[in-house]
Amino acid sequence: MGENLKCSNCENPATVHLTQIINNKIIKVDLCEACAQAKGVMNPEGFSLADLLGQTQLVERSEDQALQCPACGLKTADFRRSGRMGCSVCFSVFAPLLRPVLVDMHVGCSHKGKTPELVLNRQSAVARLERLEQALEQAISDEAYEDAAKYRDQIKTLKSNAATLEYSQS
Repeated sequence: MGENLKCSNCENPATVHLTQIINNKIIKVDLCEACAQAKGVMNPEGFSLADLLGQTQLVERSEDQALQCPACGLKTADFRRSGRMGCSVCFSVFAPLLRPVLVDMHVGCSHKGKTPELVLNRQSAVARLERLEQALEQAISDEAYEDAAKYRDQIKTLKSNAATLEYSQS
């Protein structure tokens, strides 16, 4: 199973993990249940993944109850109790349990990520250049020389703008 963290105040296993950003510095504190209650630390939204997993209306199937991560040994009961994964393999093993909860919490179940604007601009410029070059070839094969000249000029302008952009970025 994953590394068990100890409470920042005592030596008990930590079950509450608090991350705060103060003056642009990340401060992480791991507390056991008792120390968290004594300090008045509570979940701001009032629930945790473990609570959500416990409250799901899913009918537990026998194969769900028998799930166990082959890499770290985490079992379904352990995961439902703590709401924490033991390793990266757990995400694929416990996907049937996570999917309904994640669909309720988020727009979808897959991470789309973000792409920097400059990369998006380059990708769209490359795609446009490829389309224009194909259109140019087609126009030449169709002997539509006026269209071919327009495509040639557009390609020239696009390449010129790309070169200018490359030069200004370096």
